[in-house]
Amino acid sequence: MTLLALRDGGKRALAAALADLERDPEGEKAQALLDAAWREPHAQNVAHVVGVTGPPGVGKSSLCAALVAAWRKAGKTVGVIAVDPSSKSSGGALLGDRVRIVHDSTDEGSFVRSMAARDRLGGLADQTLAAMVVMRALFDRVLIETVGVGQSETDVAGVADTVVFCVQPGSGDSLQFMKAGIVEIPHLIVVTKADLGAAAERARADVAGALSLATAGDDWPVKTLALSSRSGAGIDALAEALEVHRSYLSADNRLLVARHRQSEGWVAESLRERYGREGIARLGRLGFDLALKPGAQPFLRLRELGAALEKR
Repeated sequence: MTLLALRDGGKRALAAALADLERDPEGEKAQALLDAAWREPHAQNVAHVVGVTGPPGVGKSSLCAALVAAWRKAGKTVGVIAVDPSSKSSGGALLGDRVRIVHDSTDEGSFVRSMAARDRLGGLADQTLAAMVVMRALFDRVLIETVGVGQSETDVAGVADTVVFCVQPGSGDSLQFMKAGIVEIPHLIVVTKADLGAAAERARADVAGALSLATAGDDWPVKTLALSSRSGAGIDALAEALEVHRSYLSADNRLLVARHRQSEGWVAESLRERYGREGIARLGRLGFDLALKPGAQPFLRLRELGAALEKR
């Protein structure tokens, strides 16, 4: 299915295309769609991909619902990927996040896709990046909600332009943030349930102290915000902060550089998952470089390197 067909077919066509992509990600049609989707936003740099992560129960889904509503009010189209825990019986997504995020299923300007994490660590599903690339070519904003962050669940930094880390007051999340090795990942830190008052302010202060350890970018000062999805307080401030970071990325080719690095990392990780460390080493002995040329498509490069390994 082409991008033009997806735009004309609306939400039903996109749902079918993403289902096909999950069933046969290596198929010719899926790869052609991914190649086309990669080229379009890469040239225009219009879409903004935001990753929302944080410990389970912190209120990510409620925040995402409020953020989608704010973007739609501003006239932005929004695609959402909600990575859910997997059902032990079917292996599929439990769909809880999808139910909480979607408010108007008839709204053609917003689309929510639940994806099962299955056995994958890192907070994302196997096809999250592919789904993101397709949505990035169709929507103004793409929102990715992860399962939750532990000490290894940091993959969202490899697919999002801007990472939002959520902290819940009075739960010890701020301590988890400091010890879990994720201090370098977020660009914005949000203290949820700000209506709790003093507890929320203490959590914000704790996280602000942890930020002295590192920053997410070379010269981007990580910002902390407090908000309440229930009352709506702070949602507009979050949307504005996201726009500020988007503008920051748009300057000096920062977005192109960041997405290029993400693509290189994804190609290397995909090869490692399929062929192991020995496969990576064998590519080197065969004279292949894992680096991507500027503007190169990661899906095409993965096929080329995979074919080289299969051939030999």
